[in-house]
Amino acid sequence: MTGRTATLNWWIHYKKVAFIWFISALCFFILFQMALHNSSNTLSSPSSDSSNLSSERRSKLYDKMARDLDEHGAAFLNHGETSQSLSISDIFTLKDGSVTPVLKPANPPVRANVLYLNTEFSVPFAEAVNNIFNPYFDKAIWFQNSSMYHFSMFHASHHIVPVPATKEEIEAEASSVETVAARLCPLNIVLDRVVLTSTGVLLGCWQVISGTDPITIRARLKNVLPRAPEKQLYDAAILHTTFARLLGPPRASSTEHLTTSGELKFFHELVNQLNRQIRGFKVCCYLLVCIDCRIKIAIKT
Repeated sequence: MTGRTATLNWWIHYKKVAFIWFISALCFFILFQMALHNSSNTLSSPSSDSSNLSSERRSKLYDKMARDLDEHGAAFLNHGETSQSLSISDIFTLKDGSVTPVLKPANPPVRANVLYLNTEFSVPFAEAVNNIFNPYFDKAIWFQNSSMYHFSMFHASHHIVPVPATKEEIEAEASSVETVAARLCPLNIVLDRVVLTSTGVLLGCWQVISGTDPITIRARLKNVLPRAPEKQLYDAAILHTTFARLLGPPRASSTEHLTTSGELKFFHELVNQLNRQIRGFKVCCYLLVCIDCRIKIAIKT
């Protein structure tokens, strides 16, 4: 009896211990899964939230740019100022029936980091812009060279705050940018909309599909280019490229009976036509270094 009782007591104790271990293991497993889930959310949510905030910030910027023409009128019709506080005649001339940019050497040269749009993508955009606008403006429009389509990202030196550099320093800057480009590019983007500003600039405004956000790219470039001007030329979130610039009024036959409001409506309709044709197109771009990028692409990473 004593042996059977001892065995029974041992069996009851064993089951209690086994039950406690089972409950402990189950609780540990549940808590471990919850921790993994929370950790995953912690790692992914900020990135997703940050991307959404950047996208919203760009959308607000583009909304403001789209309102510029209505709020300030078509200043380009009266040879108004450009975005760089220059008159249109300061940067373009009409010679032999064609528009020619006035190329003035910068000293020290502008050193810009840009996202480059390959002609595989830029040529169709250029053709669409030309087909819609050229019939109305003829020689009163300057079309951006499709081989030069780019998005200004960060300036190591610009026209407002020139930063001199030796050849060796420029090469070091280019090397630093190449390192950033290798880690962050390519960037896949989509054309959000086309807008026409009061100064006559026809801009493509973009959103990011995949790849590093422009805000992050600019922050990384700032880190590797510590001598760069503190005040940059654009909002850190923006991603836009120039398609063309209107330099004067359209042909008289197009708007001779239109009021000022009618003229604005005419310009909006041209932009709407272009948007219907190219809005939503997706492209891929890479980071470049430019030395005086108004003239040529100097270094391709």
